[in-house]
Amino acid sequence: MPLLLAIFACFGAPATAQQYVIVETVIIEEWIEVGASRATPFHAAPAMRPAVASYGSFRVLDDGTAALVGTTTAASPANFARMLRDYPGLKTLELIECPGTEDDVANLEVGRMIREAGLTTHVPNNGSVRSGAVELFLSGKERTLDDGARFAVHSWIDDLGQQADDYAADAPIHGEYVGFYQEMGFSAEDARAFYDMTNSVPHDTALWLSAQDMRGWIGQDAPAAEDAVSVAAPKLAYLDFDGASF
Repeated sequence: MPLLLAIFACFGAPATAQQYVIVETVIIEEWIEVGASRATPFHAAPAMRPAVASYGSFRVLDDGTAALVGTTTAASPANFARMLRDYPGLKTLELIECPGTEDDVANLEVGRMIREAGLTTHVPNNGSVRSGAVELFLSGKERTLDDGARFAVHSWIDDLGQQADDYAADAPIHGEYVGFYQEMGFSAEDARAFYDMTNSVPHDTALWLSAQDMRGWIGQDAPAAEDAVSVAAPKLAYLDFDGASF
């Protein structure tokens, strides 16, 4: 979910090796001629084992397990490919603290690479998967998640201030998302329903989904609608668009 830029405004104590700085995140996304953005507040982050190797936002934890911590960027496909080359035995990608992406085209490319590599995506207890990172979770050949995993979605907004509902149902921008979900195994009907759900709250709020909610969407269990909580986003800092290319 498309060219993205992230701003991090730290407001917590410095992170230790087992923790993360609490951040306020803004994701700016672009599809084709249209710039679209999504923003979600920080949720939580579990402790993570020390990495044995790092490839951008990807961390290798052992010969079979890697983790994603932070945003994906234009460099992420190349970083991911190098990681797979150096650690061909990787089986699982854990999504730990994933605010989204700075480049959604690259992000979806990574998603397709995850699927092609046959990796399982896993979100641990207190793992936080937001905005464009949701597509990476869905990219797993198998998807697993602990009960404390959380996800955040909301409508994108373009550089003209238009949100998803302001575009016709058959606008090309929608097809970029819906088509990706179908590639990841959703039926056409379910892909559209999932996409509509992600845009069911305005850009300046966030719909937080529990592990049970997400299990329902991926066919692992019935969703518990009462567990989904719509929360107001904090005051957000926005990029200065002067000189930006959309």
